[in-house]
Amino acid sequence: MISTLRTPPLAMRLIIYAIVWLVALSMLAPFAWTVLTSLKTDAEATRAPTLATLLPDVPQWGNYVRAMREAELDRFYFNSVLVALITTLLAVTHNALAGYAFAKLRFAGRRLLFGLVLCTMMLPVTVSFVFAYLICQWFGYVNNYQALIVPFLASGFGIFYMRQVVATVPDSLLEAARIDGMGSFEIFWSIVRPAAWPGITALAIFSFINSWNSFFWPLIVVDSPRYKTLPMAIADLSAGLYVQSWPVQTAAATILVLPPILLFFFTQRAFVRGITFTGLKEG
Repeated sequence: MISTLRTPPLAMRLIIYAIVWLVALSMLAPFAWTVLTSLKTDAEATRAPTLATLLPDVPQWGNYVRAMREAELDRFYFNSVLVALITTLLAVTHNALAGYAFAKLRFAGRRLLFGLVLCTMMLPVTVSFVFAYLICQWFGYVNNYQALIVPFLASGFGIFYMRQVVATVPDSLLEAARIDGMGSFEIFWSIVRPAAWPGITALAIFSFINSWNSFFWPLIVVDSPRYKTLPMAIADLSAGLYVQSWPVQTAAATILVLPPILLFFFTQRAFVRGITFTGLKEG
């Protein structure tokens, strides 16, 4: 006997909506405080936090100009954008191809290799950084752009995620393509890639945000200001290296988090579709 789902009562729905809004506001509060502080003067920023002192008397938009000029954030911004875009493009390509191979191709040692990929996800990130640094040092990838990009060209999570996404593509489509004489790469590009596009988009967002927010690894492999990324510059700014002003520092922090927020805002529909894509059953 099939049971029908009943709509929750109005009171229950209102309670659920209230809880969701409270959780959302609690997560939004730190960002809102950061933005409001970035628009204050130094004297206003040091006042005791109350409702009366929450808003700035006169918005100081010049704090953003000071952050960009005095800390030379435009140069660090360029480094972050360049590294994040290249890393995202190459990481998505490698992870998607590897996921396609593990999901749809049959070759010797496939299960063993995929098991090793899963094992990499169980290691702490700091442990993998030790081996990554030794390899980068051996290849001469220290204190340059290669050091910030090459270690993230593939990941255990990315390969596992794309394997789950590609597995949802019906095998019948691939068999029909092979009968028509298409090769493995042509099948991936013409059939698998369009079908798995929501998952690829979600992985691209993950890769971009991970590269954009990366701080610990660049701190290890980069010393020259020429190759420093924006998180490293803002850490130096918060330590008083460029300017000792709390509103200017929060203005720099706002500049840092703005691109990921805009990225998710414009791609949230594709992101949600990509996250739910792996829940589909293989046809």
